[in-house]
Amino acid sequence: MNHEFFKQNREKLLQRMEDRSILVLFAGSAAHKTADQYYEFTPNRHFYYLTGLDQPHLILQITKWGETIEETLFIEASDPVKEKWEGKTLDADEASQRSGIKAIRYIENFQTAFDRLQISSDFQHLYLDLERRGWESPSKGAHKFAREVQEKYPQLKIENAYHAISHLRMFKSPEEIERLKKAIEVTDRGIQRMMEHARPGMMEYEIEAHFDFVLKSSGVKEHAFHSIIASGQNATVLHYEKNNSQTGGEDLLLVDLGATYQYYHADISRTFPVSGAFTDRQKQFYNIVLQANIETIAAIKPGIAFKSLNEITKRVLADGLKKLGVIQEDDELAKYYYHGVSHFLGMDTHDVGDYRDLILQPGMVLTIEPGLYIAEESIGIRIEDDILVTEAGHENLSQSIIKTVEEIEAFMKR
Repeated sequence: MNHEFFKQNREKLLQRMEDRSILVLFAGSAAHKTADQYYEFTPNRHFYYLTGLDQPHLILQITKWGETIEETLFIEASDPVKEKWEGKTLDADEASQRSGIKAIRYIENFQTAFDRLQISSDFQHLYLDLERRGWESPSKGAHKFAREVQEKYPQLKIENAYHAISHLRMFKSPEEIERLKKAIEVTDRGIQRMMEHARPGMMEYEIEAHFDFVLKSSGVKEHAFHSIIASGQNATVLHYEKNNSQTGGEDLLLVDLGATYQYYHADISRTFPVSGAFTDRQKQFYNIVLQANIETIAAIKPGIAFKSLNEITKRVLADGLKKLGVIQEDDELAKYYYHGVSHFLGMDTHDVGDYRDLILQPGMVLTIEPGLYIAEESIGIRIEDDILVTEAGHENLSQSIIKTVEEIEAFMKR
């Protein structure tokens, strides 16, 4: 993506901000692990969405006063000694070229620059990304900054920019769709390699290693999330992540995984027999889930209520289980299907956005992932695709990833 994409994102956000306001966003920093070790850094996704920059410790500041908009990016000054150990840091020219922001200053000047804004003008609003996932969640740099500002400049009203940016991210541009397609294509090749090499008796992590090999050899260093490689009974646990059991001769293997391409995530689930051939009983359950997947995807188009998708899935699954005599009433389905069928997808696997009274609109990207988990028969099945809502209806971005019984068995036999 060139800097125009990120510039347009900033312009859209400014339209949602009050006049006489300041926006401050932090790129973040790597969390400390232990001793002199840190976890790998990944940028705050809202910061990346507005700048295209993925280095730590950066700060974006934008002021809006009438028709006057001023954008400033604060970066770290180069440290020749540190660069001998860790490589060159982002310089002013590169930061400007990638972000489209002309005014580049150094981090040590940020507080002084912020102070001068309060002295020179009567700003009234300060927008920060104040995302917090729970009461016990650790505070981020923006929370600490908000507390300091409230003490030093109480005239500024703190506004949460998180939801405004999240709303913008609900609608994907053509450039973003291309990144998602790249992530899905790598994920497809990884799943194919797993199917090619899976054999009864292998450990789940051995099969997982084939997926990881494809990602690494494709230049993908980041998974969308911790891969789920669940055989037999393990597949009936929704978020099983140990991946350390030995596969049995008649086990189904449920894989839920995804590659990340330039911060955009694939999220795909497939279920296949480790032996290469489904049993008749497995086929019965599998085809119920497949039918739910197909019918739910077929319903996607602009104007459809998001919550109706799960109702379609539940109807198909309940009808199928009743025909098999597994349940007698629709409400018994909750024993075998206990999650929603869809979520947003983008720079986060469970991407940001507001689901309340949500009506589907063009540009949204959703997962469709019906499943059945029959613990008493050690059968867990989930089939998940990534779907773009279009003006005409929808596009299955993962259409090329095989999923019928016949396709899977033929591929594994070959």
